[in-house]
Amino acid sequence: MTGQILRWNLFIGGHLSSSVPVRLVERTDEGQLVWLETGTPMWRTELPGGAHLRDIPPQDRPAGGYPVKADRWPLGSALIHQPAGAGHAVFWFFGRRQKFGGWYVNLEHRVHHGEDIDVADHELDVTVAPDRTWRWKDERSFAEKTGHPAYWSAGEAAGIRAEGERVARLAESGAFPFDGSWCDFRPPPRWTTPPRATAPARTVLRRSGPEGASPSRT
Repeated sequence: MTGQILRWNLFIGGHLSSSVPVRLVERTDEGQLVWLETGTPMWRTELPGGAHLRDIPPQDRPAGGYPVKADRWPLGSALIHQPAGAGHAVFWFFGRRQKFGGWYVNLEHRVHHGEDIDVADHELDVTVAPDRTWRWKDERSFAEKTGHPAYWSAGEAAGIRAEGERVARLAESGAFPFDGSWCDFRPPPRWTTPPRATAPARTVLRRSGPEGASPSRT
């Protein structure tokens, strides 16, 4: 139902990084759109020394994951397109006064569990400017993680990059979602900022097969 609050849970190397409430904008057989409001109360993994989870090798992390702390979504508001069965999501990012700032292609594997959207991040991303010029992001970090059992094999990495190349070609051609649609989206005034959800458990995603197969959730 439009306006329903869902939880967008981001996992890096099998461990929870953040959990943020989002609102459902639209759902069809082709996928769904959700709205992420800047400043939304959220939960973020509490890491030692201000480190980022992607920089901590999985073998050096607690088996049950790190504790979480209350925080707020620090980036701009975003409309997120999550196409059904695809290995990516596309963000329309909006800055001050809801000005459209460009697209962000997050390469990922996504599983839905009721109101939870569990996203296993694939590290490599594509940024697309408003004029549809694009570039890779985090190529070095993606290469460094390739071959680690918590991430992806060399063969799987090739598939992840191919997914990014496919979406980049859509940007070059001006095809949806880079055709100018939704760039003027404004959430309905009745949509208040979602409240902070109950703190997530120390959740991990364990791979049960090749990247792209459904991971188990514990």
